[in-house]
Amino acid sequence: MYSIAEILELADEYESELPALPALPPVPPGAQIAGWIDHTLLKPEATSDQIEDLCKEARKHNFASVCVNPAYIPLASGLLADSQVLVCTVVGFPLGATLPTQKSFEALSCILFGASEIDMVMNIGALKSEAYGMVLNDVQSAAQTAHYQKVILKVILETPLLTRREKIIACLLSKEAGADFVNPSTGIILDEAAIENVDLLYRLVGPNIEVKAAGGIRDYETATAMIRAGATRLGASAGVKIIREAL
Repeated sequence: MYSIAEILELADEYESELPALPALPPVPPGAQIAGWIDHTLLKPEATSDQIEDLCKEARKHNFASVCVNPAYIPLASGLLADSQVLVCTVVGFPLGATLPTQKSFEALSCILFGASEIDMVMNIGALKSEAYGMVLNDVQSAAQTAHYQKVILKVILETPLLTRREKIIACLLSKEAGADFVNPSTGIILDEAAIENVDLLYRLVGPNIEVKAAGGIRDYETATAMIRAGATRLGASAGVKIIREAL
């Protein structure tokens, strides 16, 4: 385990020279890419009929999960109960500016209603304020809650708002806190350096911690580019289109 001071020393080292690139995951052939996709619908105006359609598509194409807002967990988990498609949801979304106790409670509530994966937004303001202990506690409390229930925790960093050094520190803190994945973006803020950010995150945490890419993945070409940069999970609302293009 690393102290905050040791994490900052490591960040200084990585600012000048990143770790060697770990072995990259192979691009899954054809329709097998479906098993790497979180079929996503997080719009605030999403209706129950749209969630039902999302779940039908996920079942048909064997996506890894559907990613829905917490209010739709019971509906999605009921519709997918006899399938291998998981239910993923978001916590502290989209700002990350809630208290660690709130995120932990929200994560537990979501799990009890049927979520198998949690995508949590890091406290971005705390990171930029250099309140690194608060950030560590933020992720660690949610990770402990999720892992106690045998649920995966993915941490969203929102890299478009971060400097390179802040991205490095965010990855190291997430790794120390026990995250299973790091994710560069909520998809709400345009990430013009999305592929480069996936590459950076994978160099910092891979291969023991995985990288989920999200935001702007609207076609097969972009999806495979993210995988070649190090992503092993893709958050996309265009999952069906990606599968059609893959075939």
